[in-house]
Amino acid sequence: MTDRFIIVGGGIGGLAASLALARAGRASIVLEKSAAFGEIGAGIQLAPNAFHAFDALGLGDAARARAIMIDRLRLMDALGAEEIVHIPLQEAFRQRFGNPYAVLHRHDLHAILLGACRDQNRIELCTLAEVVGYDQEESGLSARLASGERVRGQALIGADGLWSKIRHQLVGDGAPRVSGHTSYRSVIPTERMPEAMRWNAATLWAGPKCHIVHYPLSGWKQFNLVATCHNNAPEPVAGLAVAPEEVMAGFRHLHRDVQTIIAQGSGWKLWVLCDRDPVNRWVDARVALLGDAAHPMLQYFAQGAAMALEDAVCLGAMVAAHPGRCETALEAYQAKRLLRTARVQLQSREIGTHLYHPEGAHAALRNAMLRAKGAEDFYESLAWLYGGEGY
Repeated sequence: MTDRFIIVGGGIGGLAASLALARAGRASIVLEKSAAFGEIGAGIQLAPNAFHAFDALGLGDAARARAIMIDRLRLMDALGAEEIVHIPLQEAFRQRFGNPYAVLHRHDLHAILLGACRDQNRIELCTLAEVVGYDQEESGLSARLASGERVRGQALIGADGLWSKIRHQLVGDGAPRVSGHTSYRSVIPTERMPEAMRWNAATLWAGPKCHIVHYPLSGWKQFNLVATCHNNAPEPVAGLAVAPEEVMAGFRHLHRDVQTIIAQGSGWKLWVLCDRDPVNRWVDARVALLGDAAHPMLQYFAQGAAMALEDAVCLGAMVAAHPGRCETALEAYQAKRLLRTARVQLQSREIGTHLYHPEGAHAALRNAMLRAKGAEDFYESLAWLYGGEGY
């Protein structure tokens, strides 16, 4: 079948892209290098714009049914254990932006997408299919697999993540940028979370060169816990098991309440956070990048999955708007997505350095400026991201 789209990568972005294309009447084949489709990680925050994309894919009700609707985003001072500010996320927020802010287990999010793909006769799912490159020909293109096989199609979408082989060929910008920040991740049973801090909130404790985040998961059976410190880590690391003592070493200067939360963690794994600089080119004729392959970002805006979902919806919309003109559709997709995602990439870096990790007078100024804002001020500052469609 040479008129199908080849999707490289079976994560959130790749599956969403195949669904968006199916809704536009186009067939696709999803090539996943692993032996099974799955998603690494625990919790994920979903802002209203992520739910807008789910609605566009026909999956909004399924996502809302599995999610926990949190009441607030809460910023705490990790030295004094006092609230700096919170953003209410209840009725006024939901009316303003048309959807909730919620948290969800990554496995559940991926399962919603995967189930929808399996129900679609326009989507073929293939595992153990590692794509190492592509070749464009006059009548179509082919994806080269590590096995030596070739998969042919009309167009190819690289949704293969931070270390994308498709990006390597299309952009050629080398290895990702290492931030020097290390995140330690754990999931703890709710009964081990200190009772006084079992808040229905996405809570961030900001401290000098570090912060921790926690929120409930899986019907309040667990809490997601992520502790991040700026320790000048020099090299990329992903999913390495680490001892609790090593985790705590970066947070001993924080308030005892924060240390008590961290002490509940077990089975810790670490990631050295990486991103890339925004680029002006994601498209090469009938090949385009999507999600982290196109615009990998630090986690601090909690927008990585949302941007991939928006990319997918935009891709489907542009393919539908330009029938029979694949290259035009991909160029239109890039034009609509490039500046929005670049803004999120760059602001994610700034948030980590200037909002979450400052100390001394810088931190005191941050606190004073944030405390001077009301709910409507925060809503207005987020309207560009949460309120409108990014596609």
